[in-house]
Amino acid sequence: MPALLSRYATPFITGLFLVSLVTGLALFFHVGPSGLHGAHEILSLVLILPVILHVWKNWRPMTAYFRRAPMIVALVLSAVAMGPFLMPQDGTSGGRPPQFALAQAVLAAPPETVAPVLGLSAEGLVQTLRATGFEAAADGVALRDIAARSGKTEGDMALALMAGRP
Repeated sequence: MPALLSRYATPFITGLFLVSLVTGLALFFHVGPSGLHGAHEILSLVLILPVILHVWKNWRPMTAYFRRAPMIVALVLSAVAMGPFLMPQDGTSGGRPPQFALAQAVLAAPPETVAPVLGLSAEGLVQTLRATGFEAAADGVALRDIAARSGKTEGDMALALMAGRP
């Protein structure tokens, strides 16, 4: 291993671990700017490289750990502790934020259901959608189907629904 990589592996592990620790705590307690989530995920992924370099540099001593009970106990307990987080909660399929479920429910509804929430009549929403390129807009058709039939995405539909709204 080049001396430069060997010299910086452990300091980068320390620095990136501290970043992961602080951002993880901030996310857990719902404090800080919205960019923390991305920083936590990306920099935690970056942490993998110095960890690999550290393990590579210290491979012989690491193999000795695997012959003793503390390492095996720690790895098994870590895997067991992660287990409950992998199970679906309340009959749902995973940890997506509730706003995604809300957006999916809105996109599954027809214009006459969604229009009052947006302060429009059903006809007004259909006209607005047609004016923004959703030619298939009609009462009784789910918004996601209107988007698909109009050759557009659900994201395009969401943008059209929120155009001019705070």
